[in-house]
Amino acid sequence: MWHLQIPGVIHWQPGIGDPTVIGWLTTVCYFAAAYLCARAARAVAAQPADSRQGSALFWAILAVLLAGLGFNKQLDLQSLLTNIGRELARSQGWYEQRRGVQELFIASIVLAGTGLLVFFGVLIRKSLARQGLALLGMVFLACFIAIRASSFHHVDYTLHLRFAGMKLYWILELGGIALVMVSAARNAGRNRQKQ
Repeated sequence: MWHLQIPGVIHWQPGIGDPTVIGWLTTVCYFAAAYLCARAARAVAAQPADSRQGSALFWAILAVLLAGLGFNKQLDLQSLLTNIGRELARSQGWYEQRRGVQELFIASIVLAGTGLLVFFGVLIRKSLARQGLALLGMVFLACFIAIRASSFHHVDYTLHLRFAGMKLYWILELGGIALVMVSAARNAGRNRQKQ
């Protein structure tokens, strides 16, 4: 297996990032959502050009993003990014001030998520009512994953709280994916019926 190792700095190798039942379920859900988004993109693309209004591009982008998140769920690429950031902070002497950098990182993610929401909102402005649920799910997922990857201790503690035996982060991550899946399935079915 391939292993990234920079002596004294970073040790990381691709592997199974979350080998639990919920981890594999989440991975399968990411790929199922990506498949449903690809189906919705194909169904929308088959419609007359005046009725599409950017919807096919919207669904295609979501399909790619969700497939990427599915691969990341098990390859654990955010751990590599975290290790690189930690070692960069140590080597450049600002490790003790890392909390400020983490806060800036989270603020940047929130701004990027807001920008993504605005971009998609403009892209699908005439069909927002039909695709808003997917948009909400994706923006939520993007912000949630980035915040979780920042590794704030109090955020990690909160995300591991349990409700009805389920960890909060399971509910949040699977909930975001479910929003996208429901919206994609509805849109693929609705557009197929119009054909």
